[in-house]
Order: sequence, then structure tokens, then C-alpha cells
Amino acid sequence: MSDRERVFDDLYSAHDDPWNVCTSDYEREKYAATLAALPRERYGSVLEIGCSIGVMSAALAERCDTLLAVDVSAEALRHAKSNCTARNVRFDRLEVPESWPPGRYDLIVLSEVLYFLQAEEVDASARLSAGSLAPGGEIITVNWRGETDTPLTGDAAASRFVRAAEAGGLKVRHVDQREFYVIHVLSTV
Repeated sequence: MSDRERVFDDLYSAHDDPWNVCTSDYEREKYAATLAALPRERYGSVLEIGCSIGVMSAALAERCDTLLAVDVSAEALRHAKSNCTARNVRFDRLEVPESWPPGRYDLIVLSEVLYFLQAEEVDASARLSAGSLAPGGEIITVNWRGETDTPLTGDAAASRFVRAAEAGGLKVRHVDQREFYVIHVLSTV
């Protein structure tokens, strides 16, 4: 078990909703803005990196044919499976970017996960995301803009991901910068 797995398993063992995603006005508004930023109403296959307890997974499941939702924490996934029971969703425990899921995706979602990674892991995640997109596919990132005790700030992680993705041929199609978070939508076309 990696240090990151241990930290997040301990966090989710101590509290089933450590970021209050089920009750927070901030989280509700951020999820609504994230879904509103998606260029399409419907997607074929979606990959959600860092699904946490499955709240966004449940919303994404309504807009796609298949969803692979992954998280580093087995405890988070246990909660996610009870919060999102849609038949088109599969959950898997992976530590990104070291264990990247195979396949091609029409949409890849990285919401509030990038700043937990080291700089080189953000770069690798951008390259792997770009390489996993189906033709015409899109990536949406959401990053907290406040103070963190993580390897990178949300703004630094967002900028780094965008630079690496653009170097891989993607283009930023939409930016929604708010006081507490920033959303980027990138695509292959």
C-alpha cells in the first residue's frame, strides 16, 4: 500500500464524507458549474479520476453510456458504490498516474485531484489523459484555488496540466475561473 493510499484510506475511514460533498453549498455549486461546462449533453465512455464518494459519479452516470470511476482509496470506493448504484458505472481502485486505466474515453474528468500529485505526476496525467481520448474527446479539470497543504496549489496544478496537455496537442476550449476554483475544458479538436 502506498503512502497516498494509506492517507486517503485513513481519511475516509475516519469520516465517510471528509469534504462534506453531500451537504456543502460550495460542492453543490461547483458540481453544477462543472456539469454546465461540459460541451455535450451526452457522452459514450467517461473516465472519472478521483471519484471520492461517488457524488459526481452519480451525476455523470446520467450523461453517459459507461463510466469508469477510479480512486486511490478503497474506503472512498466503498462509499461511492453505495452513493452511485447506476448500472452503467464501474468502480476501480487505481493510483494515478502510476496505474492508468486502459481504453479510450469521450470525456475524462479530473476534479480536485491534480494538486494532490507531484509536479511530474501532473505532467504524466496530462499526457496519459491526452493519449486516452477518443477522437473529438474532451477533458475537464477542476482545481481548488485556496490554500492547501498539498504538493502543488490548485492554480499551479491547473497551469501545469494545461501546459502539458497543450504540448500533447490539446487545446483549451473553456475556462471558468471563480473565487475558489477554476474549471478548464480541453479537447482534441
